[in-house]
Amino acid sequence: MLAAVVSALHVLALALGLPSVFLRGRALRGPLDAAGLRRLFAADSVWGLAALLWIVTGLLRAFAGLEKGTGFYLRSTFFWLKLGLVAAVFVLELRPMLTLLRWRRQLARGVSPDTSSARALHTLTHAELALVVVIVFVASLMARGFGLRP
Repeated sequence: MLAAVVSALHVLALALGLPSVFLRGRALRGPLDAAGLRRLFAADSVWGLAALLWIVTGLLRAFAGLEKGTGFYLRSTFFWLKLGLVAAVFVLELRPMLTLLRWRRQLARGVSPDTSSARALHTLTHAELALVVVIVFVASLMARGFGLRP
């Protein structure tokens, strides 16, 4: 039962993550007035929640004996590719995450943030979106045993 719940939460993270990162990118292209920043921060918050859910449930699925077993994952070239892609998303996310945290702090202090980097953040966000889509395909291949080493 626990394995099914963790698996469902892992898939739910995808259902939350893809639209939220898309909407974050869209908000970064729109006007960053008070309403635009609210939309941006809401999408970013859901994206962060989805990422946390993915990481926790992914670790549980791979290393807590809930799925195919740790040996299966460690022998899979697609598992390692998936981890590499997740790491790439994390690296790409560093700048948007830190920038948006700074913007939130500035707004909380009553200071208007300098949003001149929004276009660059938009580009990074869409690169992340593309990588998440690739991760889905890699995960599907991995789950079906492609790329297993003896």
